[in-house]
Amino acid sequence: MRSLLFVPADGGAKLDKAMASGADAVIIDLEDSITPERKQNARAAALEFLKAQHAAKQRPRLLVRINGLDTGMTDADLAAIVPGRPDAIVFPKAEGGSSVVHLDAKLTAQEAIAGLPEGGIKILAQAVESAAGLFAAGTLRDVSRRLIGMTWGPEDLSAELGAETNRDEHGMLTEPYRLARSMCLYAAAAAKLPAIETVYVDFRNSDGLRRDTQDARRDGFSGRLAIHPAQVPVINEVFTPSPEQIAKAKVVVAAFAAQPGAGAVGIDGKMFDRPHLVRAQRLLASIGGE
Repeated sequence: MRSLLFVPADGGAKLDKAMASGADAVIIDLEDSITPERKQNARAAALEFLKAQHAAKQRPRLLVRINGLDTGMTDADLAAIVPGRPDAIVFPKAEGGSSVVHLDAKLTAQEAIAGLPEGGIKILAQAVESAAGLFAAGTLRDVSRRLIGMTWGPEDLSAELGAETNRDEHGMLTEPYRLARSMCLYAAAAAKLPAIETVYVDFRNSDGLRRDTQDARRDGFSGRLAIHPAQVPVINEVFTPSPEQIAKAKVVVAAFAAQPGAGAVGIDGKMFDRPHLVRAQRLLASIGGE
């Protein structure tokens, strides 16, 4: 998933616009964008929307962000939306492997109640949104077959820290949040999961979004969260390999295939070793190539 677009569960026409945005995934939000007095109606709206869209042959993946385990609202959220068979749950403030195991168990129970196959609904963990989550991020490997990726969030984290801001006057992350971002990357790599970059909140600044997203791709993120449909085309473009990148990757794969067992190969006067092969294979796999 290159682009994952948030939209409030009770957003009405915004939900339809999100579906037409070109995003690889639409995240129906029951958490931050829904005030407490709107939660119940939002759950009903989310279920109605999921049921209406589920059978569509061509649609983005449908995810639902629930309220976290510490809110007391998780069970009500799951009971309401699991019958709609979302593709995945976005799990806010996931704090380590034990929290994912906890959510997995809740999903298993709700799938049984709804008469659904066990394990069909996956989990995308917002694993570094709190100090506790940061310290526990390395415990997510092999904790659940449902887990399909990890992301992070500087907004909740900065609120917990009592910080004035999480970006400097140039729009760059300050040191505590650069660390959190890096921890998400390392933890995702350790768990062998995709890392999804957080939102870029200045949604009218397309140049800033492009630069920031290019940095995310460079560093190893495979996609990005979005908060406005206008961000989707930029994110998709950045995370779609160029024809030149694809061609280069194919050359690297072919060179190693021609020399089985070689630790390094020469291509156009440059040496390429096994890590280059891994990167090339990963790039081609991301587009369904060899």
